[in-house]
Amino acid sequence: IEYKPLLDIVVNAFFVRDGKHCLFSELICYLATFQLEELGLQQFSRIVKSLDIAKMHKFLRFFFNVLNLSTWIKDEWSQIYDSLYVKENWIDPLLGWQPKIEQLIKQLADRLANRVTTVKTSTVTKPKEFDLTTPKPRAIPIPEPIPLQEKHQPVSGFYSLNSVKSYELLLEANVSQFRCATVKPEKKIDNVPIKLNAAAILREGALYQRKMEQELNRYFLLLRGAHDPSEFLEWQKQMREKDLEQQLAEIECRRLQGKLSHEEAILARQNVIQENKKKAELKREETAELMHQYAEKRLQEEKEMRELVEQVVEGHKNVKQARMKLQKYKRQIVQEVSEESRELLRRALEEEEEKLRKRYELIQQIRAIESLPFFRNKFVDLTQTAGYGFSGEMSIVELRERLALLKEAQKKAEEEKRDQIIHEKQAKEQLLLDKLEQISLFREALGRAAALKLDFNLAAINSKN
Repeated sequence: IEYKPLLDIVVNAFFVRDGKHCLFSELICYLATFQLEELGLQQFSRIVKSLDIAKMHKFLRFFFNVLNLSTWIKDEWSQIYDSLYVKENWIDPLLGWQPKIEQLIKQLADRLANRVTTVKTSTVTKPKEFDLTTPKPRAIPIPEPIPLQEKHQPVSGFYSLNSVKSYELLLEANVSQFRCATVKPEKKIDNVPIKLNAAAILREGALYQRKMEQELNRYFLLLRGAHDPSEFLEWQKQMREKDLEQQLAEIECRRLQGKLSHEEAILARQNVIQENKKKAELKREETAELMHQYAEKRLQEEKEMRELVEQVVEGHKNVKQARMKLQKYKRQIVQEVSEESRELLRRALEEEEEKLRKRYELIQQIRAIESLPFFRNKFVDLTQTAGYGFSGEMSIVELRERLALLKEAQKKAEEEKRDQIIHEKQAKEQLLLDKLEQISLFREALGRAAALKLDFNLAAINSKN
């Protein structure tokens, strides 16, 4: 919807030229313009190939034409959005995808040609029987012999010092099962230096640390007399059943609460209906009272109008007396106004003379000032403020001092930050070196454990032989 004007420009032009029956060209135009980077060429090709090949071939050949994109499509889009924005965000990416889309257009053309030829030649094709060869019977693989293992002794709760040492040896031998490379009996394994980055060093160090903690926990459990975990599993099963029953009870409780809330909602709705009825009844009573008050008001207004008309009729009778009184009042006003006008004229003349006298004195002062010598040099005091009345107003000297202090503080902060970065970098390098040393120790321990296990196996084989 947001970019519909842009899509309409391309789709309408395509409808006029080639696409009279391509009703889904607007969707493909939107995907090619705004979603091609997100979809990728493979996903876009799958979408295009799932639709009508002939229509898609026409539209892609029209839309990804370099001449169309560079001329009239760019000009029409630039009338809606900024030309630079159109070029950088839409035209240039489409031109960048044009070679890959050209290969897709060729694939569509090839599929279209193959489909057309198969339709034409399908009338003269004669079916042939398949020449199948009988498959060879598969050889039954010989099963590998299962090696016999010695029956292990049950773990007891009490261990002597010799048994603890034997468990230490077994611990070192069991750690070797986490190694990725196999150990050959003929050669000694040397620590081959492997170039690792910081993330790999920290990851491998954490892995070895976790393995060591797991083995130590297992070893301590054995020393404390660990036994068959069936009781724990039975308890765990019971707890899970108990949790399930509790969840079912909660679900039933929620269902009942929902039913109660539904019934409460019905009751609340009925209460609301009753309240609305009461409010409507009160509204009707208030309306009737207002209509009664309005009727009384209208009667009062009509009574006042009648009284006013009577007063007007009475006033017409006394109009002659009023005219005589008015003429007498006007004569008195004219006399008073003439006296006041003469007094005002006299005062105005006096004020005008005073103004002329002051103006003459002012002209004399200006001429005296102009006759004095004028100094053009203006002395500036950098220690004084401008005097504009601002709250943070300061002089130029104070401003320069504050700027110098600010630059010095900024320089000091940059130096402290640089020192902190250097210290953090050194600490990180030291941590990586410690991790590398720890990893090398773990690898040596794993190698020794593997060698001990191998020697133990060889000794057992020799004793059997």
